[in-house]
Amino acid sequence: MMRTMGILALLCLPARAPALEPLVRISTGVLKAVETTTKASSTTPDNVGPTSPNRVLPGEPSRRKNYLLPALEIPLFQSALNGYDRLVYGETEFGSTWNTGWQHVRHGPWGVNQDDFAVNQLGHPYQGSLYYGFARASGLNFWEGWIYSNVGSFVWETYGETTDPSINDQVASGTGGPLIAEPLFRMANLVLEGGEGPPGFWRGLGAAFISPPTALNRLLFGERYTPILKSRNAATFAQVQAGVGVNTALRDPGNAGAVGRYPVGGSFSMAYGLPGRPGYLYLRPFDYFNFEVNSLRGNSADYTNIMTRGLLFGERYEWGDAYQGVWGLYGSFDYFSPLIFRFSTTAASLGTTFQWRLSRKTALQGTAKGGIGYGAAGTILSQGDEKDFHYGASPQGLLALRLLFGKLAMLDATARGYDLTGVGAGRAPGDESISRLNASVFVRVFGHHALGVHYLRTSREARYSGSSLPARHQAVETVGIAYSLLGDVHFGSVDPDRD
Repeated sequence: MMRTMGILALLCLPARAPALEPLVRISTGVLKAVETTTKASSTTPDNVGPTSPNRVLPGEPSRRKNYLLPALEIPLFQSALNGYDRLVYGETEFGSTWNTGWQHVRHGPWGVNQDDFAVNQLGHPYQGSLYYGFARASGLNFWEGWIYSNVGSFVWETYGETTDPSINDQVASGTGGPLIAEPLFRMANLVLEGGEGPPGFWRGLGAAFISPPTALNRLLFGERYTPILKSRNAATFAQVQAGVGVNTALRDPGNAGAVGRYPVGGSFSMAYGLPGRPGYLYLRPFDYFNFEVNSLRGNSADYTNIMTRGLLFGERYEWGDAYQGVWGLYGSFDYFSPLIFRFSTTAASLGTTFQWRLSRKTALQGTAKGGIGYGAAGTILSQGDEKDFHYGASPQGLLALRLLFGKLAMLDATARGYDLTGVGAGRAPGDESISRLNASVFVRVFGHHALGVHYLRTSREARYSGSSLPARHQAVETVGIAYSLLGDVHFGSVDPDRD
């Protein structure tokens, strides 16, 4: 929780401090053998065309790529992680050898494992985000980083553990990881970009806090592979919230003791590349993204939620002077644990993000998307001796709306719906309907400080076939009050006249 609550403060760190010199200097001959260089385009910054992950715009430094560096860093990290796991968890699962790995490569068998839910659906995606981060910090683009993340996940599944490789871990690490890591990479670059002059020690430390691979390669090689990725004046809105609530409804009596009556929590969120900024184009994957992480504390446990979505391919559009938007293909990763059950999904969706200026001081921002992913769900207190985990294909949709009243107030509502099917389920086949609705009203009190009330309802209807597991009907409803530290006193409204 402390990691997430500090990100907004890092965006405000002082810029002036002694800069670090690179620790590693490689001979020019060696670099030429492992590097490629892309120079800035000769066209104007307003050029249009298909989304290009390799595009280097006028005014940006040449982009060097080193394909060998992440191919060394990822296995070194995996070796260190495997050694740690052997010491802490023993040889049974992590005593892998070259022989066990080769047998996994040749024969598998690939399946759907039932390890701890948080490890599978949160730990593995973060592990994959580090693989991706090493590639991005070596100058590679989003899709090249995605390839390295998937290859790294495959190597870990076959050589990192003695257990059979699993499809769900491959998806969570290989694809879920990049969907988490790219927003972190962008936010780390925002920290490095902020202020006047080159980033010094404190901003470098802030970037390390957000994206460790980025900071590591900048420490080792300076800006050779990780020059600051310019935000191109992207419209952003970040906020940190902390509050307390009361569970007004709970449908799952077995969990009541662990959940408690009065949960407390905190959150960090950032929207990046909001529509409406003149001259801003969506040229690379995740030139628009929305990232949210929060933590809740019940009676006896902490619960973490991460939800991120970003534009992979898309184009902007507008209707008149008041309505601007972007539409295309989005990638998303959701992991939430509403006190009584857990759910996670990695997905691709078609959708749009927009801003509609209703009046001079009033604006409506929103995102609507629908698609399909691969997900998992399970109750926190299992039934009997069997783990209540259900994996499968997951059609899903999202509608998020924010009504902004100048500097005065913000009304925010987001509805999510998921249908977890039996397609691709390893066991406990069946169908689950999961929904999440959260709404809040915040009023700015002074400066960047706001107070508000929020409402959250999450439900799960699980029906299993061919299994001893009974149907599950779970829901939790929470009402609370919260304080918000705003990154923008206009609540993220993009106003060309103000900009």
